[in-house]
Amino acid sequence: MKKKFGFYALVTLMLTTLIIGCSATTQSSSQPKETTKETNSEPAVELNISAAASLKEAMTDIQDEFKKVKPNVTLTVNFGASGSLQQQIEQGAPCDIFISAGQSQMKALADKSLLLDNTKKDLVKNDLVLVGPKETTITGLSDLTSDKVKKIAVGEPQSVPAGKYADEVFTKLGVKDAISSKLVFAKDVKEVLAWSTSGNAEVGLVYKSDALSSKDAKIIETVSDDKHSPITYPIGVIKASKNPDAAKAFEDFLFTDTCKKIFEKYGYGIA
Repeated sequence: MKKKFGFYALVTLMLTTLIIGCSATTQSSSQPKETTKETNSEPAVELNISAAASLKEAMTDIQDEFKKVKPNVTLTVNFGASGSLQQQIEQGAPCDIFISAGQSQMKALADKSLLLDNTKKDLVKNDLVLVGPKETTITGLSDLTSDKVKKIAVGEPQSVPAGKYADEVFTKLGVKDAISSKLVFAKDVKEVLAWSTSGNAEVGLVYKSDALSSKDAKIIETVSDDKHSPITYPIGVIKASKNPDAAKAFEDFLFTDTCKKIFEKYGYGIA
């Protein structure tokens, strides 16, 4: 009997040990594992971009696409006449990137050493078009001197590149003096478009990209390239930028196939 009792006691002890061991293992495995926090998350960055008013539609799409690849970067875009934006930058307005509709504004910043080295590049090109409302009966630039046209909307040549290109066209056609009393000057190309389609002016000269973005505009004539200087949009990173690496990354992004397709969608050509 003593042998039997000893055998049963040994079996009981072994089973108890086994149960305790399994329980400890189960408890250990049921405890949540300590997770390692991500250490490579990028800090939040805000980029201030000054861009020609005509880029508004394309830039809206580009902002959405850039957010997908750089979710930590917020783009704040200030649209306006290129000349006005240039002056704001010269006066110290916060700006990381400048995109102009004309070369002279970018050159002015470069001449004052306000651009980061090796960041000035030509981004896109555009066409100049004569536009009017959908129901217009005007057929082309040849009508500008006729009684059909009482007012011609253009950008202010000193601050709006589209206005400077329009002035070159009038000079090339030899009609500048004849139509001078008909000219009404707008603060930017978007205002020219609004006046030209609302009846405030019979016609106006805007970029092709602007005309294509408006359901109310009719392109009467595309001005041939030999009547004005090349319409190219340069881009540059401002030397005073507090986030030059992020600014250069966004500039590089603008030259990707993704952005090229967006620019082409809105009527721009690749420079």
